[in-house]
Amino acid sequence: MLDMSTTSTTTAALPDYAPVPRSALGPALNEQGYYVGRVERNLYWVTDGTYQSAFLTTKDGVVLFDAPPTIGNNIRRAVDEIAAANGVSNKVTHLVYSHHHADHAGASSVFDKNVVRIGHEETRRLLLRDNDPARPAPEETFGDRRTLKIGGERIELAWHGSNHSPDNIFIHFPEHDTLMLIDIVNPGWAPVYISNLTEDVPGYVAAPATALTYPWKHYIGGHLGRLGTRDDVVLHQQYMADIDASVRQALPKVDPTPFFQKYGENTWAAVKGYLDACTDAAAAPVIEKYRSVLAAADVFTPSTTFWVMESIRLDLGFASDVHP
Repeated sequence: MLDMSTTSTTTAALPDYAPVPRSALGPALNEQGYYVGRVERNLYWVTDGTYQSAFLTTKDGVVLFDAPPTIGNNIRRAVDEIAAANGVSNKVTHLVYSHHHADHAGASSVFDKNVVRIGHEETRRLLLRDNDPARPAPEETFGDRRTLKIGGERIELAWHGSNHSPDNIFIHFPEHDTLMLIDIVNPGWAPVYISNLTEDVPGYVAAPATALTYPWKHYIGGHLGRLGTRDDVVLHQQYMADIDASVRQALPKVDPTPFFQKYGENTWAAVKGYLDACTDAAAAPVIEKYRSVLAAADVFTPSTTFWVMESIRLDLGFASDVHP
């Protein structure tokens, strides 16, 4: 029987990491634990310092973009705050899903069942499969592109193929100089585990270039405490390209033989030792370069390096030599 008892950890036993660059941090949160600010004109964003949502006030009501559960009812408070300050309606009429994941959509049920929910057709399929009452499936869907015209405002939705998830979409606000693209670039920060928990690494790596083909000034990335810029997206591209290049240099240089000699019949132990050694060799120079540039580069670069390495091996076939 597994021992499920709680273990305690002292702070002295926890690892130390590089300081967070001040440029990675966003505005302070209010007493209720959120910040709401204007992106441009009647487009606003909300954050709890870890997750982000956005909303557009219109003459017909409010259009909400994502509903992260960590922000939860503070989304409604933020909408009420802005609506009261500007003398406009606080009624949420539409909710647009960026993708199906619960960490960005799990507070959808906070809003009225009559709210029109919109998302990609794959988002609907996945939410129906998941059958989570907190995330009602979108009633209105689209395939490749859809233009929303709500309350005199225009929003361009587009699916450019799988990336972070099979259904993750680009949300463009052409009249507000803004692009919303979730779980690709974390402005000021390195990606979290395995490239932001990405299901399709080649699609993830390609997504920033697609983002830069749009005209925009403001970037809503879905995570952490500040908005992004085009420079943030370019920096992310450079970081991922450096990981790719470092992996391609490390893989041919790490000899797997000692691991298989050491572990003998325990094949998985040998494979783990070899892949860990490749990961460490590839991650080290990237961590050194970005430690003071991207927050948590020393925390998560090894995980992302492993995931990129496996994609290079398995998706692209690099270093997958055929036995003679």
